[in-house]
Amino acid sequence: MSVARIASRYAKSLIDLSVEQNQLEEVYGDITYFMEVAKNRDFSLMLKSPIIKSDLKKNAFNALFENKLSKLTNSFFDIILRKNREKYMVDIGRTFLEQYKAYKQVSSVRLTTAKPLSEASVQKIKETLLSSSKTNKNIELETFINEDILGGFVIEWDDKLYDASVAHKVELLRKEFNKNEYIKNF
Repeated sequence: MSVARIASRYAKSLIDLSVEQNQLEEVYGDITYFMEVAKNRDFSLMLKSPIIKSDLKKNAFNALFENKLSKLTNSFFDIILRKNREKYMVDIGRTFLEQYKAYKQVSSVRLTTAKPLSEASVQKIKETLLSSSKTNKNIELETFINEDILGGFVIEWDDKLYDASVAHKVELLRKEFNKNEYIKNF
């Protein structure tokens, strides 16, 4: 079975169980915390290592998270550890966060500009996105600065891209001039 399929099934099970027990927000916080810890390279390598025995992984996991996660999340992670699926934990966590956003109808939007925007400009862009039918009813907006785009902005969400940058327009003009249909080739 593929990693994506395994991660999807476990994540969906956790979402369904946490909704059923009315603990979705608490579990979301736990998984977010776990994903922050999982950014530690040594921790991630320990989870994926076939050399380190399951008992040692379970002891290390309990030492790190025992009193920091809800009972439901601890039980879920315990099941994963007992079934020797710990190498998929980071993938399960990432998939859980994606499914959580889909469940809550949240679109993750990435806004890239050449210079920092004022809060009013960011809010106007957010309102425009919310009023469109292209995004969900909630938006999680992250702003980034990239001077290479020269001006304008680039908006990315889901699998969509809207590039209104000066660099993109210059590239389109360059391609148009290179095509140059007005000069005959001899």
